[in-house]
Amino acid sequence: MKVLEIKGKKELSGSIRVSGAKNASVALIPAAILADEESTICNIPEITDTDALCEILEFLGVEVKRASESIVIDPSNMKNLEIKDNYCKKLRASYYFMGALLGKYKKVTMCFPGGCSIGKRPINLHLKGFEALGATITNNGNKYTVEAEELKGANIYLDIASVGATINIMLAAVKAEGTTIIDNAAKEPEIVNIATFLNSMGAKVTGAGTSTIKIRGVKELHGCFHEAIPDRIEAGTYMIIGALCGNRLKIDNIIPNHVEAVISKLQEIGVEIEIGADYVVVTKPQKFKTTNIKTSVYPGFPTDLQQPFTVLLTQAVGKSKVEETIWENRFMHVVYLNDLGADVTVKNQTATVLGPTPLTGTHVVATDLRAGAAMVTAGLIAEGTTIITNIDHILRGYENIVEKLISVGAKIESKEI
Repeated sequence: MKVLEIKGKKELSGSIRVSGAKNASVALIPAAILADEESTICNIPEITDTDALCEILEFLGVEVKRASESIVIDPSNMKNLEIKDNYCKKLRASYYFMGALLGKYKKVTMCFPGGCSIGKRPINLHLKGFEALGATITNNGNKYTVEAEELKGANIYLDIASVGATINIMLAAVKAEGTTIIDNAAKEPEIVNIATFLNSMGAKVTGAGTSTIKIRGVKELHGCFHEAIPDRIEAGTYMIIGALCGNRLKIDNIIPNHVEAVISKLQEIGVEIEIGADYVVVTKPQKFKTTNIKTSVYPGFPTDLQQPFTVLLTQAVGKSKVEETIWENRFMHVVYLNDLGADVTVKNQTATVLGPTPLTGTHVVATDLRAGAAMVTAGLIAEGTTIITNIDHILRGYENIVEKLISVGAKIESKEI
C-alpha cells in the first residue's frame, strides 16, 4: 500500500509553480476529438486523471503523444466504440466523451462515470441538454446510449449552474445545426478555457464566462494549438499551506483574479499576501482571526477549497463556520481532522470550528481528492508524523505534490508500507 508520510512543523519558503488546471484539462482532452486533425494542448498536468483520459483516447484509436506537459492528439483514425466501465469508473470527467462523441458521430455508448464520493452526482442535466438537442437516451443498467439522426440547436436552461453539464452541452452543440443557447450556464474560468479551445478549432461560441452561452453550429472543426489555464484550486491549496507554515512562500504561474475569493478570505483572517501579475507571496501571520465561509459557484468561494481551508480555521482564535452548499458529503475529512486534534462539529451541512487547537500526527485517510489535500495541509502543521492512506485520490489532482512541497522545505515522502 502506498502512503504519504509527513513530518510536520517545517517552515516553507521558496517558490511553487502551479500546474495546468485539472478541471480544464479533463475537458480539453475529450474536446480535441471533435476535430478531424491533430491538436496540441500544452500545460496539461501529468496526473492520474489525465492518464485515464489518454487511455480512453487510445482505446478509441486516437494517436496520443505526451511530452513535458504537452499533449498531441490526432483523431484522424478514431473509431466510435462503446466505452466500457473499466475506463469510465476511473474518473468523473469520463462523461465529457459523451458530449464529444455525440457531437462528432451523433451516437455514443458508455457507462456511468466514476469519481470521488462527495455526494449525489447525477448526470441528468447533461442528458436533459442532449435531449433538447434532439438526442434519444437509452439506459440499460449502468450503460447509456445517446443518439440522434441529427442534432439541432435549442434553448437549454440549466436548473443548476453545473460546470460539467455546461461543458458537455457545449461539446455536443458545436457541430449541431443552428444555434444553441445555454441559460444559467456555469461561469468558471475552465469553461472560458474550453470555449477558447473550441473557437480555435473553428467553433462559434460566445458568452463563455457569463450565465448565457451561445453556440452557432459549424460543419467541421480543425486542429489547433492551445494552452490550459493554471489550476486555481492547486494555487488556492498552496496559498492555504503558505498561510499556515510559509515564510514568503511564492505561488507562481497563477491568474490572481481566479483565486480572488480565497485571497479575500485569507486577508480577512490576517494573512499577509503580496499579489503580483502572475504570482502571490504568502507569509504565516502571528495569529489568525476567525471567519465564516460559504461555498458557492464561481466567483464565490470554491467548494474544492473548503476542506483545506477548514484545516486553516482550526488555528484561528475563536469560532468559525464553514457552510457547504454544493456537495452534501464533503465533510468526510472532519473525522480525521479531529483525530489529529481539531475541534470540529458538523450539523446541517455546516461545520463549526473551534480554535486554535494543536494538531498531532497520526494515521488518516484521504477519502476524496480535496479531503486528501486537507490531510496533507494538516500533516504539514501537525507535531510528529502523519501517515495518509488512499493517496491515489490526491494524485488524481495534484501534479508532483510531493516534489513541489519538498522543494520548499517540507518533510514529505511517498512510500510503500
